[in-house]
Amino acid sequence: MSELTVCAFAPGTVHDAAAHAENHLAVLAPHLRDPFQAALPRAAAAVGRRLLGALWREDIADTRIRYERRGRPHAFDRVEFAAVPAADPVDLLPPSIVESRRWTLAAELANAVVNLAIAYARRDATPPPPTTGPDADAVTLERLAIDGHNLHPCGRTRIGWDVDDVLAHDLEAGTTRIGFVALRRAAHLGDDVGAALAAAGLDVPAAPPGYVVQPVHAWQRDAVLARRYPDLLRDGTLRILDGTVPAVPTAALRTLLLPRGGYLKLSLDIQVTSSRRSISVASTRNGPALSALLHRLLATEERVLLLAETAGAALPDSRDAGAILRAGLDGRLAPTERVVPGSALPAVAGELLREYGRGPLAFLTAYARLVLPPLLRLATRYGIALEAHLQNCLPTFTAGTPHRLVLRDLAGLRVHRPRLAAAGVPLELWPGSVIGTDDLDTMRAKLGYTALQAHLGELVIALGAHGLDEAAAWRAVREVVDTTYDELRADPATACAATADHAAFTAPRVPHKALVRMRLAGDGDVYLPVRNPLHAP
Repeated sequence: MSELTVCAFAPGTVHDAAAHAENHLAVLAPHLRDPFQAALPRAAAAVGRRLLGALWREDIADTRIRYERRGRPHAFDRVEFAAVPAADPVDLLPPSIVESRRWTLAAELANAVVNLAIAYARRDATPPPPTTGPDADAVTLERLAIDGHNLHPCGRTRIGWDVDDVLAHDLEAGTTRIGFVALRRAAHLGDDVGAALAAAGLDVPAAPPGYVVQPVHAWQRDAVLARRYPDLLRDGTLRILDGTVPAVPTAALRTLLLPRGGYLKLSLDIQVTSSRRSISVASTRNGPALSALLHRLLATEERVLLLAETAGAALPDSRDAGAILRAGLDGRLAPTERVVPGSALPAVAGELLREYGRGPLAFLTAYARLVLPPLLRLATRYGIALEAHLQNCLPTFTAGTPHRLVLRDLAGLRVHRPRLAAAGVPLELWPGSVIGTDDLDTMRAKLGYTALQAHLGELVIALGAHGLDEAAAWRAVREVVDTTYDELRADPATACAATADHAAFTAPRVPHKALVRMRLAGDGDVYLPVRNPLHAP
């Protein structure tokens, strides 16, 4: 049982969602019903804790007045609460929130609680990946971050899945299935991903004459494609194929570890946190081009390893059948190199510190020197801000020492087109790509929020349990930032951009991604200013 305190459940949103789940578990997995019921208070407390922290951080209604001095403050206006004063997280929402949006968010919060409770109930019975190697090790460690997103109160939402889908396809299922469809060549846009999988030894069905085989998530095939595209099915443009291939779900759910190595990212039209996890046509076409570009631009960064997106394809004008093939780690790490997904760092921080042996401040400093300089250099030199939150970063360690930074998933990055063009680097993005921007603040906000707030901010808090002083930690991070920009300012080609970027990242206030306000608004990113621990008056 967590340290968070909750009282017994009363009728309400979580109560109703939990009753629905219990009825399904009684039929589908009766052995999970009692563990699920036992886990509900803990799950509600975890969701409530993150919701209350977000309400405070985003200064929604009178939250700061009502809960003043009840939580522990951290950098970037983050406050962690040890007690949640409501059994149903929706009861934490201020009455002033517009009613329609309040209940939309309420449904998401209830969904998050129920799915987290199911995950708690299943965690000890999750089968290990059927393969071995660093990719399998990474998936195993990802499962330690069972609460999901480290800041989002809806980190375990699975809107669109019912209990049977969660049992079959969620992270704790251990395995899921890849299905296949056939698209007429004229209706297939991109690379032949199905042929690439077949060449890698997977049992891919043969393409009918005039068609291309496209891999799809088995749930997506049955629940979305088979129902949403009757006209394409009727005229033969789209054919549902028999047969599936097993794969291992990662924490990203739509990204699957393949049986023979590498990853496959597939459209999955369910809502996880703030987004439906389908894949745009642009992402399938930009991924290989961006991977080739980043491979060149990061060639001098000896401590960075990119998991390239090697192929992608989609159904034109649709987000429902996208597929992206991604390289894996097998054969690319030294025998002594251990990969730890960023999301698992808080869970294994104590173990890494014991191996490192030089104290938490020295460890954090070494880690910041690994993570920040290549990301800051890439943004200043070329205007490319990688989405370096915990889930996208897989640092490696040797005897506890931060060694290399593995980067994956390019869909969320931002490219400042004028800065990239000024560097003389050509890049043709797919028309309408959201990753391209002409606004420097947009590019900087992407990098600053993910790398500093969501990533290093979480590690600093985790290391606080092992004796790290937070003020000293952020002074050490500031020193890494200063040193990196001193080097960039010494180069006439980047001096001006470096000065401006340094000023932005060390300003008194920096943009924070307002996760609850985004859900209340219903669409698009929302940022709010928060106090910056890197500011030194």
